[in-house]
Amino acid sequence: MAVYTHVSAEMMARFLDDYDTGELISFKGIAEGVENSNFLVETRGGQDGHRFILTLYEKRVDPGDLPFFMALLDHLAMRGCRVPRAIADRQGVQIRELAGRPACLIDFLEGISLSAPTPAQASAAGIALADLHLAVADFSGTRPNSMGLAAWRDLAERCAGQWQQIDSGLEQLVSTELSDLEAHWPGDLPQSVIHADLFPDNVLMLGDRVSGLIDFYFSCTDARAYDLAITHSAWCFSNDGRNFDTSLSDALLQGYRSRLALDDAETAALPILARGAALRFTLSRAYDWINTPADALVTRKDPMAFARRLAFYSDPANARLFA
Repeated sequence: MAVYTHVSAEMMARFLDDYDTGELISFKGIAEGVENSNFLVETRGGQDGHRFILTLYEKRVDPGDLPFFMALLDHLAMRGCRVPRAIADRQGVQIRELAGRPACLIDFLEGISLSAPTPAQASAAGIALADLHLAVADFSGTRPNSMGLAAWRDLAERCAGQWQQIDSGLEQLVSTELSDLEAHWPGDLPQSVIHADLFPDNVLMLGDRVSGLIDFYFSCTDARAYDLAITHSAWCFSNDGRNFDTSLSDALLQGYRSRLALDDAETAALPILARGAALRFTLSRAYDWINTPADALVTRKDPMAFARRLAFYSDPANARLFA
């Protein structure tokens, strides 16, 4: 979450006039994340509740993908997954426009995002991810992975000549890993719609219970095991990527496997999938680090936090942690 496009109180009030959400009391921008402009909205009266998230879609989100995301969230909610659904206006429209951007008013879910998860919480996240994969088994929508392997070289090239702004050794690490992953990436693993961004700040918790999964705007069709590898890379290290936590790793993997078994090919592929996950976020963070507008209300994320994860996963001695 972030704010790139600024919205006045008058614009927000006019936008809400078309909803049964009551009178606008307050709204404020949310600075976490890097993808879209987000606002916490509070209202008084109405019949749909009092707290919402308003999202204006920016940057990498293609407006043409929004119907897929909305249909996915509706499907997951109907299957019992705790996800935020888009609220329709009085005409039944979920996707509208505000300040020249596609915009959606979204359910506010209770819970907190974690900065230091426990093993019990990591286990709950693994279970929630497996339940998501089970829930989409009969979902008919598909979407290519716009941030998958095919996109990584282009991202790397867009950072050419600017890697030194981040770290002197980063260019060589990215170059070596990218070439190796392109040559050995597995292509025959079980597929489904995946979340593709299930970081701790996209999992809302109440104690050790998952109260919501949010931010589905990278969701796409890809290998289920790749989704698990992304989640592993996000949950099992200190924020700066310097320290790996075996207890979090074991809990996350066991939680997932308690709901959905991995086949032999998926298990064997996890080490290279984890390297890919770490490279993907190294690249996207590096691009954003270099290109984020100076006046954006946004928290830039350190690419080296995932470069360190990449170096960890690239060590053959660490492949056994997925066995």
